[in-house]
Amino acid sequence: MVAPVELWHLDEDNLERLLAVAVDDADPGEVMPPVPGPPGWTPERREAFRAWHRARRPGLDGPLGERTYAIACEGTIVGSARLAVRDADTSGEVLETGMWLARSRRGQGLGTAALRRLLAEAGESGARALVADTRTDNHAALMALRRNGATVRPGENPSDVHAELAVKEQDLPPHGNATPPAHPL
Repeated sequence: MVAPVELWHLDEDNLERLLAVAVDDADPGEVMPPVPGPPGWTPERREAFRAWHRARRPGLDGPLGERTYAIACEGTIVGSARLAVRDADTSGEVLETGMWLARSRRGQGLGTAALRRLLAEAGESGARALVADTRTDNHAALMALRRNGATVRPGENPSDVHAELAVKEQDLPPHGNATPPAHPL
């Protein structure tokens, strides 16, 4: 059985904890947009990671139309997820998602559980669909998407895959916000 997964908003403390997980257990290219410079977690890349997440704090209604979360399992941050208003749909009815997990936490069903939480978040925001783009060789992402009921079809390039998930009534949490405030200490 998979341990419960939560999505936490990224206050400064959670952001630093997320960065520590990324530095210890992921490559920069797995967790953030490219940053010029030598490989690895340079000081510039660490600051770019922080800035990227801080810019998304205003959420779906903010200027970027995007929110990032820490994925937590049993009180420990294990990765990050995001929801974004899809470029072609400024109404917010279609949201795009993406996530990464620390290498040591992959293969444990956490991505499937986190995607279920993201579906609940999307439902609370009023979205009717959640979409994701990945690659044909990302078997874990494809499994998580399919386990959550995604319709998967080829993308524009042969190695790309596009997935769409309908946000259903059962995806909505029974009471209040699916995302607790900052982590409990």
